[in-house]
Amino acid sequence: MPKTQIVIATHKKYNMPKDELYIPLQVGADGKPDLGYQRDNTGDNISSKNQGYCELTGLYWAWKNLNSDYIGLVHYRRHFGRKKSNNLDVCVIHNADIDKYLDKINVFVPKKRKYYIETLYSHYTHTHYGSQLDETRTIIDENCSEYLSSFDNVIKQSYGYMFNMVIMRKDYLDCYCSWLFPILFELEKRVDVSELSDFQKRFYGRISEIMLNVWLDKQLKTGFIKKSEIMELPYFMVDRTNWWKKGITFLKAKYFGIKYEESF
Repeated sequence: MPKTQIVIATHKKYNMPKDELYIPLQVGADGKPDLGYQRDNTGDNISSKNQGYCELTGLYWAWKNLNSDYIGLVHYRRHFGRKKSNNLDVCVIHNADIDKYLDKINVFVPKKRKYYIETLYSHYTHTHYGSQLDETRTIIDENCSEYLSSFDNVIKQSYGYMFNMVIMRKDYLDCYCSWLFPILFELEKRVDVSELSDFQKRFYGRISEIMLNVWLDKQLKTGFIKKSEIMELPYFMVDRTNWWKKGITFLKAKYFGIKYEESF
């Protein structure tokens, strides 16, 4: 069994890295045509929740069905990177890049995303619906109040580890997922999604981006994880981002209350 396995969450055929580190994983596979990749509706899974949970159905599948020492998640269009190249297999990190750190690094995360003029809370509220974060806070207060201080601190930050990209030692991942998913399952019971667009219904995956930062903040405070155990890795998008369109859409969200209805 490889020491490290990284699932690549995808809902369509795409150019995939060939390194043995990676497992292309068809997320939301329940009831969908087979793409020829590993499917997330096998074993213990929540594949049917993919419309709202996005790549988290891939994280759940990896957590429950892989037995490697380290387990990670990336996306078909967003990867941890090692160098710039037109060749995807040269760009992405390889098994050897991770192996050399496994004696001292237990959590790999993407470099912090900085929002500068926004906090994590204000950015979420402008582009999505702040009431979803408010309800998440209530659930934390009710069920794991020891995390409340970390939640309140994190949402005031103007930066964070985003995209649900992570590689963790298996026991750390078990700790994280055992905490995260019950909160999201409870949130699912409390939030009415009937009036939301299909794009806005995908908020569980967006909430979890912030929640990774909450969990890490708490573990650092308690000493369960040491700062020296965490490594930030560069990441890249396979496709180019339309920064002009993204910027205009953000300004409309911030100043005119027009919520996001697509990814960029």
